[in-house]
Amino acid sequence: MATVRHGLSLTPEFRKGLAGTLALAVVATVGKIIVPIAVQQTIDTGLGGAAPDLAYVRTAVLWCAAAVVLTALCAYLMNVRLYRATESSLATLRVRGFRHVHDLSVLTQNSERRGALVSRVTGDVDQISTFMQWGGLMIIIALGQLLVATVLMFVYSWQLTLTVWACFLPLMVVLPRFQRWLSGAYTRVRERTGDMLSAVSESVVGAAVIRAHGSEARTAERLDVAIDANKAAQARTQRIVATVFPLTEIVASVALAAVVLVGVRLGLAGEITVGRLVAFLFLITLFVSPMQIATEVLNEAQNAIAGWRRILGVLDTPPDVADPGPEGVELPRGPISVSFENVGFAYPGGAPVLHEVSADIPPRSRIAVVGETGSGKTTFAKLLTRLMDPVSGRITVDGHDLRTVRFSSLRRRIVMVPQDGFLFDGTLAENIAFGRPSATEEEIRLAMTELGLADWLEGLPADLSTRVGQRGESLSAGERQLVALARAYLADPDLLLLDEATSAVDPATEVRLARALEGVTRGRTAVSIAHRLSTAEAADEVFVFDRGRIVQRGPHAELVRQPGVYADLHASWVSSARS
Repeated sequence: MATVRHGLSLTPEFRKGLAGTLALAVVATVGKIIVPIAVQQTIDTGLGGAAPDLAYVRTAVLWCAAAVVLTALCAYLMNVRLYRATESSLATLRVRGFRHVHDLSVLTQNSERRGALVSRVTGDVDQISTFMQWGGLMIIIALGQLLVATVLMFVYSWQLTLTVWACFLPLMVVLPRFQRWLSGAYTRVRERTGDMLSAVSESVVGAAVIRAHGSEARTAERLDVAIDANKAAQARTQRIVATVFPLTEIVASVALAAVVLVGVRLGLAGEITVGRLVAFLFLITLFVSPMQIATEVLNEAQNAIAGWRRILGVLDTPPDVADPGPEGVELPRGPISVSFENVGFAYPGGAPVLHEVSADIPPRSRIAVVGETGSGKTTFAKLLTRLMDPVSGRITVDGHDLRTVRFSSLRRRIVMVPQDGFLFDGTLAENIAFGRPSATEEEIRLAMTELGLADWLEGLPADLSTRVGQRGESLSAGERQLVALARAYLADPDLLLLDEATSAVDPATEVRLARALEGVTRGRTAVSIAHRLSTAEAADEVFVFDRGRIVQRGPHAELVRQPGVYADLHASWVSSARS
C-alpha cells in the first residue's frame, strides 16, 4: 500500500474525477442485486399465491430490465472515465520517468544497463496500466459487491450467510501469504525482463561488431541465458498463481453445496421460502465473484506493484548533478571565460582521477588538451560541461560557480561535440537542426556554406533530405562528425568543446573537418581534446595532462622545445605521420 500511495502521489491526474467514477461504480454494483431480488419476489409473491399474479410478474421483470440497463450504462461510463484518467496519469508517469533518466548524471546512467532503464519506463508502466485500468477499481467494486451481497444474504437467512463465510474465511487467511510470495516473484520477473531487453538491445545495436568478430554463437548463448532466466522467473510466478485460482473454485463449490444442504433443511423446517433460497443461490454467485476477482487482482496487483517499485526506484534516485532551476544564474551571451580552481574528482569507489587541477581559459581562446589515454582529459571535459560535478574545488564560468548556473543557460552557452557524434534516425536537416530546432532550411544551408561543407552536401543522394539511418549508420564516421560540427555551429554557443573531433577519419574528410573546425571555433572560446598534432599546433595554449594533473601548459612552440610529456607526445605524432 505504501508503494501504491507513493505511485498515486506522482500521478494526480488519476484522482481527478475519481469521486464521479466511484459513484458510477456504486450504482453499477448495487444494480447487480436487482436480479436476485426480482427472482425472490417473482417466486414468493407473483407465483406463490393460489393463482399466479402475471401482472406482478410482468412489472417485476420490467423493473428488473430497466435496472439492468441502468447498471450496464453506469458500468460503461465508469470504464470510459477510468481509462481516460489512467492513460492520462500513466502518460505523466512515463514523461516524468524519461525526463528523470535524462536528469541523472552520466555516472548514474552508466551504472544502469540501457535496456533495463528503458524497460522501467515502458514495460513496467504498462503493467501498472493493466492493473489500474482493470484491477484497481475492480477490487473496490468487488469489495462493495461483497458487502452488498452479504447484507442481502443476511436479510434472507443469517444461518446460510454464516455458512458461506465459514467456507471462505480460511481462504482469506491464506491470501496474504500468497500476496507476499507473488510480490517477490513478480519483482524477479520485472528484473529478468529488464535484463533480457538489455541483452537484446545490445545485440541489435552491436550487430556489426558481433559479425566482424564471429561472435554470433557466444551472443546467441548470452541471449539464451537471459531469455531462459526470464522464462524461469515467469514460470515460478505462474506456479504460485496456478495454486491460488483452484483454491477459489474449490471453496466456491464447497460453499454452494453447503448452502444447498443447509437451505433444504431450513426450508423443510419452514425457516426460509423457496424464493428466498433460490435468490440466495443467485447471491452466492455475487459473493463468489468478488473472491475470484480478488485472486486475479492479487496477481495483477503484485505484477503492477513490482513495476511501480522499479519506476519509483528511478524517480527516487536523486540527480547528483542538479539543475538550480529558477534560482540559478542566467548568463548573458558574449565571450566566455572558465576557471578551474583546485578541482579534484574520483569516480564512485575508485581512486582519484583528477588532482587539484587549476587552469584559466580566457575568452575567445583556443585550448588544446592532450595527454596519454587515462590521463584525465575526458573527465576534464565532462566537468567543464557539467555532465559531472567535481568532488573538490570548483569550476567557474564568467566568475559564477558552474553549479549555480541554470541548465537552460549553460546548455545554450557551452556545447560539446563528442567523439562519436550521435545522430538520430531522420534526415540530415533534422539532425543538424537538433542544435536549434527553429532553424529554417535556408539557415541550415548557410551554416553548411560558412563551414565549407556545401560541396559535400551537394554530393549526398538527397541533399538535406538524405536519411542518415539509425545512429547515423548511413554515413561514415567522418561524415557523422561533420554533421555534429554543423549542429554545434548552428547552435551558436559561446564555448565549444570538441572531444577527439578529428580522430579516425580519412585524409579528404580530415581536410573538410579542419576547414569546418576553423569556421566553428572562430570568434568563440574553444577547448579541443585531440590526439592529432595539427590541433595542438593551431591552439593558443596547450594543457598537457598526465596522471590526473596538468603537468605542462603553454603554446605549442614553447612546449615542444621543453623536455617532458608534451615533447614525447609530439615525437610520437611526428613518427606516426612519417610512417
